[in-house]
Amino acid sequence: MPKSHGTRRKTRNKLTKTVRERGLSPVSRAIQDFENGQNVNIDINPGVQNGMPHPKFQGRTGRVIGQRGRAYIVEVRDGNMMKEVLVLPEHLTPQKD
Repeated sequence: MPKSHGTRRKTRNKLTKTVRERGLSPVSRAIQDFENGQNVNIDINPGVQNGMPHPKFQGRTGRVIGQRGRAYIVEVRDGNMMKEVLVLPEHLTPQKD
């Protein structure tokens, strides 16, 4: 059988919840508000598939530069390039200063 090269390949550990995290995530995480220029951490919630960034951005820190619908445009450094990633607020946490 041919090998699948989808975006979620090789993410068995990265995109699974621990036993105590299982179930619905709190609603407060879905209704978070972020300001332009605010630093945020990308923390993928595997229970919400919509608006999920590519798994290579898991754990990265970026800066909110805009909003598109309910999603935020986050600028993240990837090597020497700055990339714009569309992320729903369920997958973001504010960075502690």
